[in-house]
Amino acid sequence: MHPLVGALLIAAALVGALAPAPASAQASAYIPLDDTRLPLLEHLIARGDIEDPSPMVRPFRRADAVRVLSAVDSSSPPLIRRLRSELEDASGNSWSIDGRTGAQVYSHARRDLLHSAGPSGARPYFELRGAATFGNIVLVTRPVVEPRVTDDPDWPGRRDVDVAGRMADAYLSAQFDYATVFYGQMDRNWGPVGLPGLPLSGYAYERQGLALEIGTGTLKLSALATELQDEIDSLGQTVHRYYFVHRLQAGLSRRLSLAIWEGVVLAGADRNFESRYRNPLSLTYLASTIGLGDRGNVLLGADARWRAFGRTTLHAQLAVDDFWYRNRERNRDRFAFTLGAEGPLASSAAWHGLYTQVSSLALRAFNRHENFTDAGVGIGRNFSDYDQLSLRISLPVRDRWLLSPELTVLRQGEGRINDPYPQPDANGVLSTPTLFIGEVERTYRGAVGLSGATGPLQLTGNAGFHHVVNSGHQPGRTANRFVGSVQATLGFSRKGALR
Repeated sequence: MHPLVGALLIAAALVGALAPAPASAQASAYIPLDDTRLPLLEHLIARGDIEDPSPMVRPFRRADAVRVLSAVDSSSPPLIRRLRSELEDASGNSWSIDGRTGAQVYSHARRDLLHSAGPSGARPYFELRGAATFGNIVLVTRPVVEPRVTDDPDWPGRRDVDVAGRMADAYLSAQFDYATVFYGQMDRNWGPVGLPGLPLSGYAYERQGLALEIGTGTLKLSALATELQDEIDSLGQTVHRYYFVHRLQAGLSRRLSLAIWEGVVLAGADRNFESRYRNPLSLTYLASTIGLGDRGNVLLGADARWRAFGRTTLHAQLAVDDFWYRNRERNRDRFAFTLGAEGPLASSAAWHGLYTQVSSLALRAFNRHENFTDAGVGIGRNFSDYDQLSLRISLPVRDRWLLSPELTVLRQGEGRINDPYPQPDANGVLSTPTLFIGEVERTYRGAVGLSGATGPLQLTGNAGFHHVVNSGHQPGRTANRFVGSVQATLGFSRKGALR
């Protein structure tokens, strides 16, 4: 039996044992990371107008969003009332079909505008979403026709086709009071909102996986197991690769939430997804680095979210990659962290500040097949050897649109997440700098984002001006460029009851 299928059966049996009989609430679909209503929800969370239904973990369910929106008193602003009405699930068994068609226009095909790459273009876009709820089970599928992806340097699929497609969402989720089992694919982000998470992000295109969540708002265990794409080693052998990440979060109070997590990449020509590495209650660092020797690349991390004073919230995420407790001179410490803060501004706006740093050798390993990548694209972050400071304001317009001006400074060294790991010198010492290998490229970005919907129209766009110093890591070379992308679609929606 395939290991993921076996794990799914075990998890389903566990959920069945934990589930009350009858179950007290029906299942609810997740709000995708590209949903135009999500930025408005994030804005309300940043202001402190509503609680965060899932601190540092995205996506969350529609039902969770409705719960925190409903907790606001009856005199809530129109934006809160509208979102609550749109996101509320139909009672009982139900179905829905949503379709959207339109166009994408972009100066660079890569989705990450700050690390812009790829050609410019204007391409059509089409998606069709179907969902059905049967009591505690929800099924969602969302195929997308998106020719832009063949121009994206991070696209892992075929490029020799005129019409390229992908599955943005495709999952089955069984949801009960204290446990949820998920099988399928959708974009996820574990970390402060506004940047790709360190252990897991939606930067790469969707990957199939089995996820399990057990607990309450006070104590919650989350885990995801997924296969990565195979690679070929220097001997021509096929290397099998797997990724497992799990996270334990404790809500110590209404203001403070802490979490610890681990992610591990396993790789080998004869490797399988051993059960000890996909046990959500096991300490992978002990099982891998200490217990069995170096059998995988382990990323250790911690998160914190604190409503420090008033409605100002502080966020932090720290990761240490492949920590050596012996012979430390042979392995440069590899780390990454994010610090963030947000709060209300004036009567309806919000401010956001983020600083992140990823050290020069973070997210890659002595064995390149154990890098934190899938098909050469980051599982969490897609770049190492950089730091970034971003300041942003979010402002709702007519309760349907969100305007977001931003200023960003990026310093990028020459270290790359897919580069070979450097070798120690003759004395066994690794002399690579902790941060900024070679010539540092500096990007100064001023931009504005707009997202929202009115009637059948949905629009998401971001446009900015980049002033780049030492462009291409060439000393003294300066470049100025416009970088932007827009997606505009028209859509329809139908829903009904299943009898």
